[in-house]
Amino acid sequence: MRLSFLNRHSELKRLEKAFSGKGSSFVCLYGRRRCGKTRLLRESLETITHVYYSGAKRERSVQLALLARDISRLLPGFDRVEYPGWDELLQRWCKDAPPGAVLVLDEFPWIVEQAPELPGILQEHIDHDYDSIRHFAVCGSSQRVMMGLLLDASAPLYGRATELIRLAPMGIEYLVDALKTSTPRQSLENWAVWGGIPRYWEIASDFDDLWQAVSEAVLDPLGVFHREPENLLLDDMRDLVQPLSILSLIGRGSHRLSEIAGGLGKKATSISRPISRLQELDYVERRIPFGQSPLKSKLSYYNLKDSFLRFWFRFVEPEMSLLESGGKDLVMKSIRTSWNQYLGYVWEDLVRINLPRMIIDNRRWGPASSWWSGRRERGIELDVVSANPENDRELIIGEVKLRVSGKDIEPLLGNLRSKVNHTPFASGAETIRYRLFVLDNDISHPEVISGEHIITASAGSGG
Repeated sequence: MRLSFLNRHSELKRLEKAFSGKGSSFVCLYGRRRCGKTRLLRESLETITHVYYSGAKRERSVQLALLARDISRLLPGFDRVEYPGWDELLQRWCKDAPPGAVLVLDEFPWIVEQAPELPGILQEHIDHDYDSIRHFAVCGSSQRVMMGLLLDASAPLYGRATELIRLAPMGIEYLVDALKTSTPRQSLENWAVWGGIPRYWEIASDFDDLWQAVSEAVLDPLGVFHREPENLLLDDMRDLVQPLSILSLIGRGSHRLSEIAGGLGKKATSISRPISRLQELDYVERRIPFGQSPLKSKLSYYNLKDSFLRFWFRFVEPEMSLLESGGKDLVMKSIRTSWNQYLGYVWEDLVRINLPRMIIDNRRWGPASSWWSGRRERGIELDVVSANPENDRELIIGEVKLRVSGKDIEPLLGNLRSKVNHTPFASGAETIRYRLFVLDNDISHPEVISGEHIITASAGSGG
């Protein structure tokens, strides 16, 4: 089912302004596959004269012929000429296209793969002072290629973009609208599988519920997302073996660099670069205890940042053989058995993500993290710590729970205060606010924040 256009209003406004401006523009849009780049571009062009060409893995001559055919719908006869190269085609476009028209080249990395000269040619036409306004837009899912073409100081298109937008996944509040979830738990469960990717929501909305969608679209060997991680990485990696192996190890519980290297049978120094690449793509994140320096901390660990990848490598990849042999129901039973434990980890992540968007005690709070001492399985751990951006000695520290009863609130808060007394925060902070973040919560208590408030994360929410 095609979803209504969700959010992206700030990005849409920037694109519309660029395409309707009084001067020519060059717009660049990139980000991981299925984030809604094409939909955003099409929404921005609804009332603007344009030609939209989606590139394919074809030879240069075929690409030119396909684009000429698309342009001929706006400029009849444009495809009656055989263009020897990109320069000739773009020269005619700039000469004959209506003033203010937009030429969009989607899947730009695929086009450049067969026409490496195109960025330089495009730069010449962007820089040329034509008599009338011309707009160009390029879009791509290969973040590695797009960043190289646009952000490398030696690249022809470097510094030419009037708008350079990296489209990120959307927030859980938009998932609520897209999938019509009715409770915080239902929203979180869908988030734990699909994350913030609109295309996943669109496919999931065709099924009766989350579990049917997981069964048919993810677990089934014929499902559209059964081998999704490989499809995602193909956009950015030449060799999938090492990055998939790293994601697999992290997904199955190896979080420290030494553990990941040991699982690969390599030295830790040899995998720093591939892990950094996965971080750049927003598939992996490095976490350090709250308040520590990213450059100096020796307590860091790595986590899968993308919700779908986290779900897939935790539950799907280890059971691929069983799924291929028809054991889908057994795998689903296994997922449901450990689901609450898994959901607890996802809930902690979401609280840390959305806390800075909330107002608690009439204050905004800075980026949130967890905190731990020494080895995480032996020392003290705090689920959520955040500081007031205007006074870093004013903290909010929280415990994250899926559910609590009324009688458990004070003991949990007391235990949280006791743990904090054994941390550096006890003597270093001026003020500490304590909170319980509870997913399933209908209890009114000044130090308890409900799942609904966290998921909507609207101004003024919290306590």
